[in-house]
Amino acid sequence: MKTYQYKVQGVDYEVEIVEVEGKIARVNVNGIPFEIEMQKPINAAKHPVLAATKRTAPVAAAPVTPVAPTAAVQSTAVQSKPTQPAAAAGAGTPVKAPLPGTINAINVKVGDTVAVGDVVIVLEAMKMQNNIEAENAGTVTSILVQQGDSVMEGAVMLTIG
Repeated sequence: MKTYQYKVQGVDYEVEIVEVEGKIARVNVNGIPFEIEMQKPINAAKHPVLAATKRTAPVAAAPVTPVAPTAAVQSTAVQSKPTQPAAAAGAGTPVKAPLPGTINAINVKVGDTVAVGDVVIVLEAMKMQNNIEAENAGTVTSILVQQGDSVMEGAVMLTIG
């Protein structure tokens, strides 16, 4: 339908509106599908409702973590930039950035098993390398950042289920 470019707290998002039905919109944020509830409906004349599209797999409603007080596309929340889609993206305990910085290394991939204390991400902040460790054991269910991404304090970088 329409594609928009947003920057929220220094992170770029590409939001594609796929379908709008009243206050519910189906959107793709950086290629990841979401169903969002808008605060007010979009003018139907500007954005016609599309016929049902064929999907190869059902889209599970994943928990969405707010990254900014103001939300993009009048949604209730937008996730950080994902690198790899996962069946249960967002399922599990989030690993959040303890301070703003740049992702220098991602030491795991979706599906990897991690133990408490394993270094999962290396975050550079103020010219220092910070090892981000898993605070719980489990399987990596999603990775929401890429090497070179800038993250703000509290941004979810990955989830461990």
